[in-house]
Amino acid sequence: MQIQLENAGKRFRFDWIFKKLDYQFQSKQRYAILGPNGSGKSTLLKVLSGHLTPSKGKIAFLDAAGTPVAPEKQFQNISYAAPYIELIEEFTIEEALRFHTRLQPMQEGINPEYLLEILALPRARGKEIRFFSSGMKQRLKLAMAICANTPLLLLDEPATNLDVQGIEWYKNLIAQYAADRLVVIASNDPHDAEFCPQHIHITDYK
Repeated sequence: MQIQLENAGKRFRFDWIFKKLDYQFQSKQRYAILGPNGSGKSTLLKVLSGHLTPSKGKIAFLDAAGTPVAPEKQFQNISYAAPYIELIEEFTIEEALRFHTRLQPMQEGINPEYLLEILALPRARGKEIRFFSSGMKQRLKLAMAICANTPLLLLDEPATNLDVQGIEWYKNLIAQYAADRLVVIASNDPHDAEFCPQHIHITDYK
């Protein structure tokens, strides 16, 4: 999957979050959107996901053959994890995984039981998500997004609430399950996206 931005900008009321952004996100490449807190990284990621439309300019989603993806089909190609995306907290972890995998196909060989192994949270198997720590919730969000069978992976502040061991776990997951996908990571810490050779500094587009 490819994403093309042409003179793209987004504003809320009279405040431009970013503008004059011409960029091509190429298939199977890795990109980091960098900048301080409040600079507009999450807004750009939401535009790339199709959740927000540009206030100015154009955005095009193309498949591997360069054919435009119909708007109603875009969600099938995207997996997204962010601290502000809510989980259904009344579910146990097993219920959450079964529910999620019915809505979004996982990569070959990955089912709810295998995801439980990937999460490495054996004591949380039957626990309701509302009793999870913030780090456990973040692991769950990351595992469901990274292991999804989608050509586009979007991660916003992926290391939020993760300890040192959790950050290493997340990076190993990327290495194992995101090798042939377009990956875009927004973060105020370059170490979260140190495996991304392409960098976009959002403050360059103010």
